[in-house]
Amino acid sequence: MSVLRNLESKIAGAVEGTFSRVFRSEVRPVEIARKLAREMEEHQYNSLSKTYVPNEYRVYLSPRDRERFLDYEDALVGELSAYLLEHARRERFALLSSPLIEFDTDARLGLGQFGIATRVVEPDDLPAPPQRQEAGNTMVFSSAQRVAEPLAQVATLRNQRALLLYNGRRLVVGPGGSVIGRSRDCDVVVDDANVSRRHAEVRPRGGAWVLTDLGSTNGTRLRGRRIERSEVVQPGDEIEVGSSLITFDLD
Repeated sequence: MSVLRNLESKIAGAVEGTFSRVFRSEVRPVEIARKLAREMEEHQYNSLSKTYVPNEYRVYLSPRDRERFLDYEDALVGELSAYLLEHARRERFALLSSPLIEFDTDARLGLGQFGIATRVVEPDDLPAPPQRQEAGNTMVFSSAQRVAEPLAQVATLRNQRALLLYNGRRLVVGPGGSVIGRSRDCDVVVDDANVSRRHAEVRPRGGAWVLTDLGSTNGTRLRGRRIERSEVVQPGDEIEVGSSLITFDLD
């Protein structure tokens, strides 16, 4: 299992264990983690050689939600920071420092609502990146948004299964994605000397299924073309890793 999924499982486990007495509201730690990752992706900007993302995140909660887990806040901040750091590494984003997460109270928010504001903060001992990004607008999320998910995402994640067809087998891609590689720890193990231990990954993002090369030695090809980083995959697409072909499909 990948480190990112380990972190997700750890946070989810905390809800059922240590934090179960606290998070009785509509706001859940796993949901905050996923929205933080989405905000990171949506506030990226490019320099000549790197893709920078915010390294400071302020999470606003309603008074009732904040009160419910105030005593557990430090533990949760550590989990969320580790989650974002691993997400940035996997997506090859550049951070000026480890993600800094702070919680705050906003009386305008109702129970089950939370807001996220992002910005890039330059540490004193590091040079400023090109085109420094100022603080972004606060994005507010609520339980209503969880119900009104994008239709494409609902259809893909709930009504259809993603499959990877390889070596005569039909392998189901889980909601957390599937890693392709030579390592026995991968979800799809490819016995090919030209394939890296952790070569590529297929996972849901923004209502679609996305193929990502994980820094492999020989690269990943989709529909015969080498991908730079991530590409959306469609039913029937052929994924080429090393000298092996894997077909993506939806059931």
